[in-house]
Amino acid sequence: MNALAATNRNFRHAARILGLDSKIEKSLLIPFREIKVECTIPKDDGTLVSYVGFRVQHDNSRGPMKGGIRYHPEVDPDEVNALAQLMTWKTAVVDIPYGGAKGGIGCTPRELSKSELERLTRVFTQKIHDLIGVNTDVPAPDMGTNAQTMAWILDEYSKFHGHSPAIVTGKPIDLGGSLGREAATGRGVVFATEALLAEYGKSIKDLTFTIQGFGNVGSWAARLIHEGGGKVIAVSDITGAVKNPNGIDIPALLKHKEETGSLTSFNGGDAMDPHELLVHECDVLIPCALGGVLNRENAGNVRAKFIIEAANHPTDPEADEILSKKGVIILPDIYANAGGVTVSYFEWVQNIQGFMWDEEKVNNELKKYMTRAFHNIKNLCQLHDCSLRMGAFTLGVNRVARATLLRGWEA
Repeated sequence: MNALAATNRNFRHAARILGLDSKIEKSLLIPFREIKVECTIPKDDGTLVSYVGFRVQHDNSRGPMKGGIRYHPEVDPDEVNALAQLMTWKTAVVDIPYGGAKGGIGCTPRELSKSELERLTRVFTQKIHDLIGVNTDVPAPDMGTNAQTMAWILDEYSKFHGHSPAIVTGKPIDLGGSLGREAATGRGVVFATEALLAEYGKSIKDLTFTIQGFGNVGSWAARLIHEGGGKVIAVSDITGAVKNPNGIDIPALLKHKEETGSLTSFNGGDAMDPHELLVHECDVLIPCALGGVLNRENAGNVRAKFIIEAANHPTDPEADEILSKKGVIILPDIYANAGGVTVSYFEWVQNIQGFMWDEEKVNNELKKYMTRAFHNIKNLCQLHDCSLRMGAFTLGVNRVARATLLRGWEA
């Protein structure tokens, strides 16, 4: 099942639990605006090339729309739509005053030079500058984009609207980016894990962890779990996988990856088949890579007791049912990976105030938001006798529905 179908299914289930009126249910599903633009740029050799850019603005009932911009060859309207909708529920779950959006350009970033990427980003910004804004829609980095991409968007947007640091988040620190933003998603995953484990009388230092994906989110989660005394026994990424039943030395693995660009030939553990990582024996499995990795083929063999969804949509609905029957506790993506957008909100607040926070304040506030959101989800699970996923969806959908009704959506 693709991400859009799965997101719609979870939304409809939450709407039924909440007893939403069918008209408001339909209204909440339909995006506020979908934008499709042509971006033609001269390549370094002088030839012209065209790319298609998208921005889906899903909902603005609780505040400006918020979401990443991805540069990837498979960017398509369906996927962007699903991710924009997920952002609406995610921002509502952690109770930050945003709605959801998502965007992207169908391109292969590694095939473009830095100057070509800059021209593409500037043309895309020129095409959408009057449809985004500090109080309208605030982009952020995503797959294939980074702080530099945000710096170009900020510069191009400011040519039309004057100095506007709050137009994007995930910027370089020198241009008003927030301290703690780079580690925020991984740190949020760890705060979410701590909140869940506390419910079961456990803590990170007592347990074993396997982590799929060793990019920004996975590497930060691994580092912070290791610092907290947890035992990371297996890690994988696209280059390979490594395991050590006594716990991997994460700082050494990070150094090895930085020097070689790969997890292979690391002498602090044994190589393993990356596909086996998901079914490796452990207490906590954290998928931090692609969607749909847990499916009906492998869900029955998962041996973890807890799954923390750091990736977007890593568990197919069929796998969800199989794992629930086995008694595996799944912490859903719309809560578990919300640390990134929460610290993006802190960055936006700092930019609007023109007053920057130190890193300790950012991390303390993040912990407060993540812990509070978990207890709100848990309360709804008890109220509706449902899974953590449905607890999170009912929390998010209910907040958006309430805001929509209070604004007078039929007027």
